[in-house]
Amino acid sequence: MAENGSTNQSDKILATNAKFVPTALSASGGEDLACDSDACDPVDWQTAMRLAVRNSKQLLEILGIPFGRADSSGSGDSAVFSGIQGEQDFPTFVPLEFLRRMKPGDANDPLLRQVLPIAAEDVPQQGESADPVGDLDSLSAPGLLHKYHGRALLVVSGACGVHCRYCFRREFPYQQESGPVDRWNQAIEYLQRNPEIEEVLLSGGDPLTLTDQALSHLIDRLETVEHVRRLRIHSRMPIVIPQRVTDRLIDRLTGSRLTAWLVVHANHPRELDEHVLNALARLINRGIPVLNQAVLLKGVNDDSKILADLCRRLVDHRIQPYYLHQLDRVRGATHFDVSVDHGRQLMKELREVLPGYAVPQYVVEQSGEPSKTPI
Repeated sequence: MAENGSTNQSDKILATNAKFVPTALSASGGEDLACDSDACDPVDWQTAMRLAVRNSKQLLEILGIPFGRADSSGSGDSAVFSGIQGEQDFPTFVPLEFLRRMKPGDANDPLLRQVLPIAAEDVPQQGESADPVGDLDSLSAPGLLHKYHGRALLVVSGACGVHCRYCFRREFPYQQESGPVDRWNQAIEYLQRNPEIEEVLLSGGDPLTLTDQALSHLIDRLETVEHVRRLRIHSRMPIVIPQRVTDRLIDRLTGSRLTAWLVVHANHPRELDEHVLNALARLINRGIPVLNQAVLLKGVNDDSKILADLCRRLVDHRIQPYYLHQLDRVRGATHFDVSVDHGRQLMKELREVLPGYAVPQYVVEQSGEPSKTPI
């Protein structure tokens, strides 16, 4: 990586070379992550998950940010406090591939803010909920949500490649509703009994935390349901650990009788580095459409210039801006909330500077409604 943060085609290294991690890793016990040469091969995606940072103190030490206490709103700059209870209930998990895009020493870095537990998570707020979008009321079989006409969502894993602090499923009962392959039997049976379902969404957690073999087996099962025509995978893995886009994954998706779509999740243009864009280009080049959805987050992307830059970067690389979500008010995440009035103003400003195809739809998910609700 060049001094200005840019990359070039010769940079093959992801998490395995010390120059991609902002400061010396000795304080966090990460010496083994460094390579002696500048041409180390990238680690595989499962190793990347094993090497991920798993507590906020280590995360801040790597970035050279003091570990202190901010005010309850989480607005501190030079000192940041990890919400003790929040981190116990929803642990920190940040892969080095994502961490290396953060600015050292900047407690307000927009990528860091998405993953760092702060004291505000422990302050109850009016209107918060453990299940803000009504997932549990929509369960039709273990792990299967049937909210909208013509499509159903299968929660296939409780694991993620990164723990985003605003996650609306941070309290979802994954162990009861997702997991081993035999738990999918009832979901497959439900799909077979409901011929109006023509599209299945794979979600989580993150469905791409399944191995290629397990994912292929699940697709095999879905392909037996004759009326299912499309497969949509919602994943943040290609954004945070781009080497998850393997040849085997691409071959399985392109070889399926189901039309495959991938929906990724990037909130800020700095998330889309060269490694991410190259991984997504491999999918697009093989005919798999890639869409992006973002969440409107205070202190991350609540600025029309940032959102416009994100949208331009997406469409410049053939990725369709899909949704900009109003925050789901899950318990512990309300400090990210942006007012709807401000969101509408941001959308007005985006329409003034972007072509129509580059403007995402601004929506909110409301429990019990038959679709996402445009704002």
